Amino acid sequence: MRKKTILVIEDNELNRKLVKALLQRGAYNILEAADAERGIDLAQEHKPDLILMDIQLPGMDGLSATRIIKEDLALKETPVVALTSYAMEGDVEKAKKAGCTGYISKPINTRNFLDSINIYFQEDQETKSVVRTGAVQEPDSDC
Repeated sequence: MRKKTILVIEDNELNRKLVKALLQRGAYNILEAADAERGIDLAQEHKPDLILMDIQLPGMDGLSATRIIKEDLALKETPVVALTSYAMEGDVEKAKKAGCTGYISKPINTRNFLDSINIYFQEDQETKSVVRTGAVQEPDSDC
């Protein structure tokens, strides 16, 4: 079985290091970008299995980057999970409209982070749940 590749697009170095350390425990290949433009380039070049996208990025924001990624036919089916410390009402809907598959709120819950990520690699895509505030929940009908 091939190791899955996850692209982490996060401008905060400490957050990026934490996510990387957690993903390394899960034995994933990890690509990193500190801004949206570099993240888009890496996504197009490497075709990762999952993208973790910070929403509040300098320059181009994460939602704009997600829209660009989802317009690429080679990346259209790649799950993009929003990483945000601003998971307020309305933000989830904005992320969904931009093409995000789910979201994980910051600060990241290190205890169940890998479980939250592993959901996106389940073989039965119909039973895939949406990740919210670090906990796995069933998707809403309007998401």
